[in-house]
Amino acid sequence: MHIPDGGFVPFWQCIVYYVIIIVIGYFAIRWVKNNLDERKIPLLAVFGAGIFAIQTINIPLPVGSDLHIIGTALVAILLGSPYASFLVMLIVIIIQSLIFGDGGVTTLGVNVLNMGVIGSFLGYYLFKRLKLIITVNQAVFIACFLSVFIAAIAHSFELFFAGTLTLQVALLTIGLPYLLIGIVGEGTVSTIVYIAIKNLRPDLISED
Repeated sequence: MHIPDGGFVPFWQCIVYYVIIIVIGYFAIRWVKNNLDERKIPLLAVFGAGIFAIQTINIPLPVGSDLHIIGTALVAILLGSPYASFLVMLIVIIIQSLIFGDGGVTTLGVNVLNMGVIGSFLGYYLFKRLKLIITVNQAVFIACFLSVFIAAIAHSFELFFAGTLTLQVALLTIGLPYLLIGIVGEGTVSTIVYIAIKNLRPDLISED
């Protein structure tokens, strides 16, 4: 889901996306000051490494993007805050773009918006709502699946607004593949990981 440099998104739109993540970053820093404790600091590093690892397994899409699991919704659920997941994803995307050339510098804002903001906040608050009416495991699956699928839909609209693709092509080449990976990959893998952690180290799961 990484959009590269090279004119895929007009520069003025890149600035808008940067402004959005800077605002979110401000509130994330406030969250860190008020909520980050010694228990969560190593977890942030571990989850960051995990997300980085799973995102190295990706399939190039014919529109300059790629197909992969994101993982941020699960991190938000485990740590009890979408701000924690946002910070993890922000660091991961910066490293990916600057060192490994995955994504771009000008498009860093839009990439963080999709994976770090939409993926984190949508997944977390969906989970909070869903677990009141269905089982926790089912809530994890649906929240993680929808977090990546909705992020892909947003990704499609962004490329449409940028004039890079028609909306139909964007939805078919990005939205549809992420519908499949959201079900088979994101939802299933996240649920398996959640269950494993719940059984082996339930103390690592936040009660927030």
